[in-house]
Amino acid sequence: MLDEGSFDAAARRLLLTPSAVSQRIKTLEQQLGRILLVRSKPVRATEAGEAVARFGRQIALLERDAIAGFGLSAEGAGARIRIPLAVNADSMATWFLAPLARLSGQYDVEFDLHRDDQNFTARLLESGTVMAAVTSESEPVGGCRVEALGALRYVAAASPGFVRRWFPDGVTAEALTRAPFVDFDRRDVLQQDWLRERGVDPWPVPRHHVPASADFSVAVELGLGWALLPVPHAEPGLAQGRLVRLDDAELTSPLYWQQWNLRSELLDAIATEIRAEAGRVLR
Repeated sequence: MLDEGSFDAAARRLLLTPSAVSQRIKTLEQQLGRILLVRSKPVRATEAGEAVARFGRQIALLERDAIAGFGLSAEGAGARIRIPLAVNADSMATWFLAPLARLSGQYDVEFDLHRDDQNFTARLLESGTVMAAVTSESEPVGGCRVEALGALRYVAAASPGFVRRWFPDGVTAEALTRAPFVDFDRRDVLQQDWLRERGVDPWPVPRHHVPASADFSVAVELGLGWALLPVPHAEPGLAQGRLVRLDDAELTSPLYWQQWNLRSELLDAIATEIRAEAGRVLR
């Protein structure tokens, strides 16, 4: 239900009628004495519903591992298990998809990716929305284990034309108060933190919001504003002269992998591939 967003969509996936799905939810709510779902669009879980959803996902994962352990193969609609994961946009755009592609060739799995800022992905673990997450938090969420992946590197960059217009006398604090920057979304604080380190209050500074990773980099190359770009995104533009660095410093964002503390062959295989790719790409 929560994965599909509505009773109708859940019914189609389960090969049931919407009324049958609704009746099963009502029966479960009566048995538990708790309201599990907010009947909105999309459907949302209550606190009790989140606990039930997390338990259900864990059971499905253990069932899949048990079937595989017996050397059997599940059949029908339940043959492929859905694995919800949380990841920040920059990781998704630079390194995270490659290991998932390799895994999809080895396992009957459907990945359900939830994108959020790395400072907030751990909340999706707490709610039971996802089974694992790339996060900036080194302290494990309750019921999870954590390991370091490395750090994604960023450089402050802009187009040559933008630098000529806004920084004719260099990248000074005074110039930075006037030069517009580009934010990924309203939770993105990289640019603000970079400005504060240089003695500039970021809030009066003009900014543009471009909430798509590829378009974000293109916006900087086109001269819409300056921004901190992931090194893998910035390197081609810097090498070809479409971008110039604002200074020689690099900002690093440590990343961690948190997953349910559950003995699961599939979840551990996912973690292994994620760690291997992070080891190749991250510092």
